[in-house]
Amino acid sequence: MSNDLNSSQIKLTRSEAREQAFMLLFSKSFDDEPLETTLEDNAEMFEGGICGYAQSVVSAIEDKKDELDTEISKYLKKGWSVSRISKPSLAILRLALYEIKYVDSVPESVSVNEAVELAKKYTIDESKFVNGILGSYLRNNSEEAK
Repeated sequence: MSNDLNSSQIKLTRSEAREQAFMLLFSKSFDDEPLETTLEDNAEMFEGGICGYAQSVVSAIEDKKDELDTEISKYLKKGWSVSRISKPSLAILRLALYEIKYVDSVPESVSVNEAVELAKKYTIDESKFVNGILGSYLRNNSEEAK
């Protein structure tokens, strides 16, 4: 792996790291290359390389993509499929859902709020859609936990 990716020395806020992870997931949605290649191809896009958090969550999301997509599809309108979601929104939903399910250090509300902010910045008017899917997931799963 090139030194550009050896990024443990990079200090980013969690929001910046999350945005980096989103950009990598979005980029990955356009190719069938191995994740290593996507990371190497995109490392120079970020000053100082790719941070450890972004690298680890993107790798984990790639491993769990089918599971995450199945979960997302449960909350889509009748007749919709994951393939119909815009690439930026799908990357945001996968990232937020992964954090909600697997990253205990991130409160659910923070994951949702950050996802909505990313959607406002990188999609054309899809922040309500992203918020709706994640909100439905949280409501459904808090009821199951009772």
